[in-house]
Amino acid sequence: MTQSKRIASIDWMRGFVMIFMVLDHVSMVYNVNHIGTDSAAKYVSGTALPAFEFFSRWLTHLCAPVFVFLAGTALAISVERKVAKGIDSWQIDKDILLRGAFIALLDPTIISFFSGKITIQVLYAIGAAMMCMALLRRFSSTFLILLACAWIAFGELLTTQGWPPGQGSASIIKALLYATYSSSDMVIMYPLLPWLAMMVLGWVFGRYLLDYKEGKTSIDPVRLLLGLGISALLAYFFIRYYNGYGNMLLYRDNNSWQQWLHVSKYPPSASFTFLELGLMSVILALMIFIEPIIGVRQNGVLLVFGQTAMIFYLVHRIILTGSGTYGGLRDISDLYTAYLVTIIILVLLYPFCLWYRGFKARHRDSIWLKYL
Repeated sequence: MTQSKRIASIDWMRGFVMIFMVLDHVSMVYNVNHIGTDSAAKYVSGTALPAFEFFSRWLTHLCAPVFVFLAGTALAISVERKVAKGIDSWQIDKDILLRGAFIALLDPTIISFFSGKITIQVLYAIGAAMMCMALLRRFSSTFLILLACAWIAFGELLTTQGWPPGQGSASIIKALLYATYSSSDMVIMYPLLPWLAMMVLGWVFGRYLLDYKEGKTSIDPVRLLLGLGISALLAYFFIRYYNGYGNMLLYRDNNSWQQWLHVSKYPPSASFTFLELGLMSVILALMIFIEPIIGVRQNGVLLVFGQTAMIFYLVHRIILTGSGTYGGLRDISDLYTAYLVTIIILVLLYPFCLWYRGFKARHRDSIWLKYL
């Protein structure tokens, strides 16, 4: 057992969802029956949602909210520690802006090349939101919580004005900010503002973790996360039960479990946000609780994946998307094959990520490696 300056539970949480992420990306490329109707712009009322296909897709909804939230948490911990050391404010802002821009540009460049069209997805959302934190970090946690909650509660009012699913795609600018866009040569599925709200909440959580470590608050993380998680899940249930505002126009057709879980990810509805952040909070609380009990294995699978998230993401996306776009392998199999391929990819990626983590540790001064 070894101790790390990093919070192992956060890496575990990130590594946990990365496993589901691979399954989703494998299925999107190879599975001819992949379900992608988690948007009012794509779902036709009455469409069947086969249980195994739907549940496999639904599991992966947790990935993006966790990545964005924990990106905010990790950034807050890093930045607040720099502030405490007296590092120049402009230098901190410059680092945030450069890192955010680097991450955001990976979507319209590398990811788009292997996709065969301009693809704006989660890396854009993380990078652009990160750049916004160069300004927002100056505000109090109370203000940031109010700002994020205001978007979650009222963002649908703006979104549905500029994003009428039944009348075609929104404009590119609107899609980059709060809606979605789809054409033969461009796809924008991760607008900035709803994902920024999740990063802001993650940032506040990062500040809280530092305060707790310094004894400035007596509420322990497990109790806080369980309380917030259960509250968020109750809010999800309430919104889904009344089946109206808060669902981003993607309503329940009936009372089947599929319809209860069939929430809008593109763009994120309040029901989606509460459900996924609620589940994340409960799972993360469990991980924080068991961390001191079971200890931290330096080469544990979840820890290794969680500490090499960016390179993990790029490598598997390039391989999968590239093989579908340029290798003629798109839609060639079923979900069972997707599970098998997922296991193979994870087995192959583990030693690579283990090596890369060590390589990065030996080259801490590298400008490019710190972003990957």
